[in-house]
Amino acid sequence: MALVVYLRTVKELRGKGDRIAKVTFRGLSFFSRVLENCEDEARFEQAFRWPIGSQVDGDEMLEIQVFNYSKVFTNRLIGTFRMVLQKVVEEGHLEVSDTLIDDNNTAIRTSISIEIKYQTMDGSVKVWSDGEFLDVPDDCDGTFQFETDSLLSGRSQSSGTSPGRSIHGIPTFRKTGKGVFSAMKLGKTRISKDDHKKGDDPAILDAEDLDRKAMRLGGGLDPDTISLASVTAVTTNVSNKRSKPDIKMEPSSGRPVDYQISVTVIEARQLVGLNMDPVVCVEIGDEKKYTSMKESTNCPYFNEYFVFDFHVPPDVMFDKILKISVIHSKNLLRSGTLVGTFKLDVGTVYSQPEHQFHHKWAMLSDPDDITAGCKGYVKCDIAVVGKGDNIKTPHKANEPDEDDIEGNLLLPEGVPSERQWARFYVKIHRAEGLPKMNTSIMANVKKAFIGENRDLVDPYVLVQFAGQKGKTSVQKSSYEPIWNEQVIFTEMFPPLCRRLKVQIRDSDKVNDVAIGTHFIDLRKIANDGDKGFLPTMGPAWVNMYGSTRNYTLMDEHQDLNEGLGEGVSFRARLLISIAVEILDTSSADIMSSTEVQIEPVSNISESATGKMEEFFLFGSFLEATMIDRKIGDKPISFEVTIGNYGNQIDGVSKPASAKKRKEGGGESEEEETELIHNSSDEEADDDGDLTSVPSTPPMKPVITDRNYFHLPYFEKKPCIYIKSWWQDQRRRLYNSNIMDKIADKLEEGLNDVQEIIKTEKAYPERRLRGVLEELSTSCSRFVTLANKDQNLSGRTKLDKERLKSCMREMESMAQQAKTIRSQVKRNTVRDKLKLVFNFLHRLRFLADEPQHSIPDVFIWMISNNKRIAYARIPSKDILFSIVDEEMGKDCGKVKAVFLRLPGKKGFGPAGWTVQAKLEMYLWLGLNKQRKDFLSGLPSGFEENKATKGTGLQAVPPISLVYNMKQVFQLRAHMYQARSLFAADSSGLSDPFARVFFSTHSQVTEVLSETLCPTWDQLLVFDNVELYGEAGELRDDPPIIVIELYDQDTVGKAEFIGRTFAKPLTKMVDEHYGPPRFPPQLEYYQIYRGNCTAGDLLAAFELLQIPYDDEEIRRALIAVHDFAVPQIKIGPAGRAALPPIDGPTDSDRGPILPVPLGIRPVLSRYRIEVLFWGLRDLKRINLAQVDRPRVDIECAGKGVQSALIQNYKKNPNFSTLVKWFEVDLPENELLHPPLNIRVVDCRAFGRYTLVGSHAVTSLRKFIYSPPDKTANNWAHTARLANGYLALTNGTSHSRPHIRPISHPSGDIVVNMDPEPNIKKMDTVVKIDAATDAVVKVDLDEKEKEKEKKKKKKKKGEEVDEEEPDESMLDWWSKYFASIETMMETLRAQEAALAEAEEREDLEIAAESAEIKVDDFPMKGTKPKEKSKEKKSSKDKKKIHDGTEKRPLRPKVDELMVYNKELECEFGNFEDWLHTFNLYRGKAGDDDDHNVVDDDRIVGRFKGSLCMYKLPLSEEITREAGFDPNMGMFQSIPHNDPINVLIRIYIIRATDLHPADINGKADPYIVIRLGKSEIRDKENYISKQLNPVFGKSFDIEATFPMESMLTVAVYDWDLVGTDDLIGETKIDLENRYYSKHRATCGIASNYSVHGYNVWRDPQKPTQILAKLCKEAKLDGPHYGPGGRVKVANRIFAGPTEIEDESGLKKQTEEHLALTVLRHWEEIPRVGCKLIPEHVETRPLLNPDKPGIEQGRIEMWVDMFPMDVPAPGPAIDISPRKPKRYELRVIIWNTDEVILEDDDYFTGEKSSDIFVRGWLKGQQEDKQDTDVHYHSLTGEGNFNWRLVFPFDYLMAEEKIVISKKESMFSWDETEYKIPARLTLQVWDADHFSADDFLGAIELDLNKFPRGAKTAKQCSLDMVLKEHELPSISIFKQKRVKGWWPFVARDENDEFELTGKVEAELHLLTAEEAEKNPVGLGRNEPEPLEKPNRPDTSLMWFMNPLKSIRYFIWHNYRWLILKALALLLFLLLVGLFLYSIPGYLVKKLLGA
Repeated sequence: MALVVYLRTVKELRGKGDRIAKVTFRGLSFFSRVLENCEDEARFEQAFRWPIGSQVDGDEMLEIQVFNYSKVFTNRLIGTFRMVLQKVVEEGHLEVSDTLIDDNNTAIRTSISIEIKYQTMDGSVKVWSDGEFLDVPDDCDGTFQFETDSLLSGRSQSSGTSPGRSIHGIPTFRKTGKGVFSAMKLGKTRISKDDHKKGDDPAILDAEDLDRKAMRLGGGLDPDTISLASVTAVTTNVSNKRSKPDIKMEPSSGRPVDYQISVTVIEARQLVGLNMDPVVCVEIGDEKKYTSMKESTNCPYFNEYFVFDFHVPPDVMFDKILKISVIHSKNLLRSGTLVGTFKLDVGTVYSQPEHQFHHKWAMLSDPDDITAGCKGYVKCDIAVVGKGDNIKTPHKANEPDEDDIEGNLLLPEGVPSERQWARFYVKIHRAEGLPKMNTSIMANVKKAFIGENRDLVDPYVLVQFAGQKGKTSVQKSSYEPIWNEQVIFTEMFPPLCRRLKVQIRDSDKVNDVAIGTHFIDLRKIANDGDKGFLPTMGPAWVNMYGSTRNYTLMDEHQDLNEGLGEGVSFRARLLISIAVEILDTSSADIMSSTEVQIEPVSNISESATGKMEEFFLFGSFLEATMIDRKIGDKPISFEVTIGNYGNQIDGVSKPASAKKRKEGGGESEEEETELIHNSSDEEADDDGDLTSVPSTPPMKPVITDRNYFHLPYFEKKPCIYIKSWWQDQRRRLYNSNIMDKIADKLEEGLNDVQEIIKTEKAYPERRLRGVLEELSTSCSRFVTLANKDQNLSGRTKLDKERLKSCMREMESMAQQAKTIRSQVKRNTVRDKLKLVFNFLHRLRFLADEPQHSIPDVFIWMISNNKRIAYARIPSKDILFSIVDEEMGKDCGKVKAVFLRLPGKKGFGPAGWTVQAKLEMYLWLGLNKQRKDFLSGLPSGFEENKATKGTGLQAVPPISLVYNMKQVFQLRAHMYQARSLFAADSSGLSDPFARVFFSTHSQVTEVLSETLCPTWDQLLVFDNVELYGEAGELRDDPPIIVIELYDQDTVGKAEFIGRTFAKPLTKMVDEHYGPPRFPPQLEYYQIYRGNCTAGDLLAAFELLQIPYDDEEIRRALIAVHDFAVPQIKIGPAGRAALPPIDGPTDSDRGPILPVPLGIRPVLSRYRIEVLFWGLRDLKRINLAQVDRPRVDIECAGKGVQSALIQNYKKNPNFSTLVKWFEVDLPENELLHPPLNIRVVDCRAFGRYTLVGSHAVTSLRKFIYSPPDKTANNWAHTARLANGYLALTNGTSHSRPHIRPISHPSGDIVVNMDPEPNIKKMDTVVKIDAATDAVVKVDLDEKEKEKEKKKKKKKKGEEVDEEEPDESMLDWWSKYFASIETMMETLRAQEAALAEAEEREDLEIAAESAEIKVDDFPMKGTKPKEKSKEKKSSKDKKKIHDGTEKRPLRPKVDELMVYNKELECEFGNFEDWLHTFNLYRGKAGDDDDHNVVDDDRIVGRFKGSLCMYKLPLSEEITREAGFDPNMGMFQSIPHNDPINVLIRIYIIRATDLHPADINGKADPYIVIRLGKSEIRDKENYISKQLNPVFGKSFDIEATFPMESMLTVAVYDWDLVGTDDLIGETKIDLENRYYSKHRATCGIASNYSVHGYNVWRDPQKPTQILAKLCKEAKLDGPHYGPGGRVKVANRIFAGPTEIEDESGLKKQTEEHLALTVLRHWEEIPRVGCKLIPEHVETRPLLNPDKPGIEQGRIEMWVDMFPMDVPAPGPAIDISPRKPKRYELRVIIWNTDEVILEDDDYFTGEKSSDIFVRGWLKGQQEDKQDTDVHYHSLTGEGNFNWRLVFPFDYLMAEEKIVISKKESMFSWDETEYKIPARLTLQVWDADHFSADDFLGAIELDLNKFPRGAKTAKQCSLDMVLKEHELPSISIFKQKRVKGWWPFVARDENDEFELTGKVEAELHLLTAEEAEKNPVGLGRNEPEPLEKPNRPDTSLMWFMNPLKSIRYFIWHNYRWLILKALALLLFLLLVGLFLYSIPGYLVKKLLGA
């Protein structure tokens, strides 16, 4: 069987050049000969033949690529021809001519003609089927050609929509059938590895092609798409995959980390049950915490905060179940009854945005009764904080109660709110390959007693899910247990627990241990899309990995078997399947409990998991280097295992049955023989005695250098091979591989783009477009490959569903990638990059196959029969396939493999050393495909077989002998390193680098005392022998390992870190020159474990050394004489390499410097240093620092500061500015770091190093002179754009703009007198003529009127008048500001969401097919239209927003920052920077984002400024230029200064509990310098959210005392007080900042009232001072409320009212307007700090990186040399106001009747009403009892009186009470004001019966009904829709309200009605007119008129009988009487009628 392709000609080529073609079929490519200098036609006339092993499939492809050939550069693709071989298969012979297509699948002119023949073995080729094939006209100028031609030549106009893509898209062919052209739609196939076209930077070359084509198409393309000039500049080697292999050494999983979980339980609602006493229990893992108990309420309010601290590995943390349950009436004696629970795992919370749920309602369900439905809701906040996470807590303001429970359920995004119950079936079938779990001694003892040999393990399976466990039965003594049982869990679906844990355990009385654990991620076995599927899996084998298999009683790696950390050995495999069924809870026969059940299931057939196939694994060890010296020099061997096959030491557990097994386990003998018989005969013969060779022969290691050995393999490379039997499920792995490869490619591309952006190279957008192009084609390719029909046995439901969903995902991804590609512009690169990273995560997620098949391969290094170190290689990575894309990425390739220590041994420093580095070749495939197993090895070897083979050549070699080797020279250009790890106690290191390559190693020189060494050294490795084929070495050279060490005078050098690199390779025939050579310096990240430990700047090149002609001649003669040739390298070979400059520095000795073409180009810079002062220097060796000095050094030059004579007296420097000149690289990225060192000058000329700091990046200190030509408007325009962004595109509708009558160049900024300008309506216009910014504001008042009108229309009462000034205080301002802050936050969120939505819509719209003719031509009219629509829509939105808001009284506001002020204003480093000084060894914390605070020994304050010389004259000639100050002009003096510091502390939130009861008693401590204020006596009892409301004054002297510490301590009665957390503020930076952070500028100027001006300087004085300092002209106050500063004119009001109400003229408002817009002043403007409150996190040094709460505060500073400020503002907490609520219960009606009468069976009730205010249950009050109400009517006239304290602003009642009898003092609670009224039935002997209740929120409750009839259940159910009232506004309300309770079905039912009157009085009013309780004096109520029956019936039996009988039977009695009368009449009639008749008849 063969396929022959005859390539004839390629015509219509452009230009002149060398052409080459490449023909590919089934991944095997042939190159044609090179046709030199051919013009438009290339006549190849060449045949290519593929011998074929299997039938050619109709949908296989043939691909021909035509290139422009280049000797030096990579070949450039001209075009590709692809065809599907369907017709060839049918016909057997075909001639085709067709055009080529380019990278974008667009036809190009060039055409190709070929002939194809296909011979099958039997010669059967089907006949043509007519009409199916497209008849291609012979003359290529036919219709088709003509059509594409016209498309291409038309000079069509392009629109801006699809940059870089040809306009016509894919041509629309007329008569396209399914034939040749269908191939064109299949997209670019992946180019196999032997194709060099992709050279250095694939995408950029593509971009170049595109651009050329774009030029050809002509027309106006937007400039973003063309810039050919730069294309050549871009092709430098950015692709960093090539030079920076990504190898992680230390295992990260399994290492414990700190976590803090905080849960706030706020309240519960709608709890099911009557009159309950609920408690909420929060349980995480085994820890439980309870809230306090609330009595008799269904909607308790708790507001309690709990914190759980954990120190566990992440996996363990995220699998813990968080359970919230509500328990009814729990106390010390009884556990209470469970109402309902809610559970989710911690991982779900952590994966939420911000790692938290905020104010969400958890829905409770009853685990014992799943039919019951919802049992209530608990509102809570849950947050999970890992180390270094910062949680943005939404501001703790008085949020409105979220009444919308359904809309705020505690569920992750995308989970439906209605979750159903479901059953999860986990079927456990059987396991195999279990290890021994007992020692052999025990076995022998057992054998002696029992007399039989048993398997040494008793396995059972434990399944854990959602906090529940299920176990199977124990199978005694079995290595191959069969269970066939299923474990059934009942849980809500979708579950909020993501992982299911399956564990095989060994049942043992003594220690019951895990054998292996496997986790199943439910997200991977289900899909929640609309075409998704329920979780399903299997039946499939899962492999379990864990510790090594040899049994020890105390296994040091037992954790690995529990699933923590990476398993180091195969343990067992388990056959399981999973299914889920959704329950219909309404059906009757359902089990209502959620208990775990275990049931037997039927056995499954052998073939269900796939057909058993024989697999062959081959490996060859090409090199073993870097073997850790600690191992010792005993012989070393390597063992390779797959499953239990190949494991010689402890793999084989021989089963008890006498069946003989093949070595290494496997299936039982029958199956094996069957397998062998099924296979063809010759195969059986080959394999007859092929035993596996799983390990290399032991060999003694040889010393490489001080730390490492290597094994001397040289030309003889040992091999291993193993045969094993597994189910054939390769398809799963293949699909996984395709996706992994796409993901790798994408990741590589994205890293490139990031690198381009980071190194500021040109055109990142092009590379990104290329990446997306590649992504979309490879995704489409996946769909074609994966769609092959697979009728394999053992395909599970999951396989089918996964395939479908992967294909859907990939298709949509291809579409989206195309769309995004068209949107990538210069300015959107970063945003799009983020989007594309999401694709990467998706791909990685999809590629992970949940159903395993072949186990992973382990490589162990064995020395002295002990296992030392291992590497684990996923089997899919080395799996062979004939399709290139499906092949594992490391299959048949030489790879560097690093071995590491197993388990916990690998944590910490031990894991940093490489145990061994192997260069290794691995191949895994079916035994049938074995012929290919050597194909990827470097060529030039001879196989060396085992001698005992049967002589058949199919036996694999046991070693390879290489006789062909390449000799290279490696040049390592080690330039410098920076930010290294500090390894010495001085805080510095003495670093040197050691470079390892192959078996060689070399060292740079040691540079002492630096963290930023510049070695500038070239290391030359001569005669490096590498084996293999030249081309492969060029493309994938071996890895170079660079290790950095710290040289110590005594002892061994200490490890600093390690990095990996790949050299740039030059073969003999290549030219040494651009673009590839000389190599560029690159930064390599240095890792120490998982932490970064600096960067290395270096370049590496590998140069092949040519042989001498003379030597080659000799070798040929030797071959002739049958001798082995020994070719040596002669001197001539060396000479061919690029020359090396000799050592230039005489004093450096024989050290070679980095050569000129590689080292950076230098130019002259001047660096000026501002020395300000030193702060907080710690003691050095117990001595205090007294006379410090600062040394600055950069690139070998430097400067020293003046000496500080007495650090204690004045730590500032006397000379402020010094400078030095230095040569630095032109490229800013290569600038060396600048080192700051502080030394202390001691007596006798001794110096001690205090601390040092390395400034790694000098970029921010580079000075760029202001551009004089551009007027000062650049800044303003930027600002204006900022405003435009705010208006959301509303700038189209400009309101009236007042005409400007000012000299041009002046800018009028018209301010509205109203301070609270709504940003939304601000409109900015940039006037082209004057560059003027005009700021116009709509009139606020009119809007207010409008709003009021609208409100009125809505029929709600607006009863909030303008507030009275005297009512307002500072807190009114604060609360108003918080509300504003919340609104802005909400608006921002909404805007963000909208933007995202818009983008999604765009993508969706564009991924729908866009037809070519839809593109708008050139103009962008349609866009504008859409913009206008958008803006009008937005405006509507904005106005609606303002309407909906309740009208707020007008209050002056301040700024509330929900972070530190420093974050908003760049740390106040506008000119003064703070550099931390470090000393001491750096800590090895795996988390490097936590600064090692212990190492900070002080701070240097100063600044730097660097600029290229010479500097332009203009700057130095400016007026007032002080040459001594250099660039640091106008800087204040640094003399000591006295300042009054005033600290305002408002409140703290979410403090970490410090006491056992889960609370704290916080108080404030303030420290500054030596003074300390402890406010201990004013601690706040048992509060985690204390309101302090205090101000403190401290006097300080800068610079000595400048670091302010505000700490919160916990007061303890006994023992010392504990620190909860503290925050530090650098006051000095604030004081000197240009942002003027001394005293915030208020929004309004007033001289009295709550908003009084705090600063001793008035606005006018501040403005005058600022103008003077900045040398500005002004301020000039003009008439009509105008002021001019520089060339800006501001307007504002000019009147002010004093306390008596008189108006005076003032300029303060004007000045204040300027100050509030100071950032708009050109050149000097910057934002001045407004009046504000900042929120600072509290940290505790014992728990670094985890917030312990937050504190809200602000600081004012007043210099003492100016007038003293006024008294501090009073911010003391508002005292709650005392109120009295009087509730009169008049009557009840329709109360349900509970009691039955003894005698009459009569229903009646003894009614009374009980009431209380929430939180004051103990003060509940009852009315008297209305006995024997027979109608449910009750009359009371009873008054209940409730006094309470109420905070108006927070709408909460304040209660102070002792928590328990043991409490020391009272605790304050704040709870919502809610009145509860209940109706009860009084019983004498039993407990009273609860009938119903109603709860009224006093701020918002429904208006009572006028009559009992109108009162209905709707008043409770539809509360939101009814008009509501507040008792605090209405004061007095009367009406009827319903009582409700829940019936058996949890539905609300009406149980009565009450007529009540509520009357609210303030304490003063209540005192003036007091009333009595009940019906007592004063103001007694009259007695109710109750019927007499209420007297007992035995007191007055007749009366009551009359009452009862008459009352109930009166109609019956009346009817009976009537009947009696009637009967009497009838009787009398009958009695008397005979007499009368007689009389009548007789006529008497």
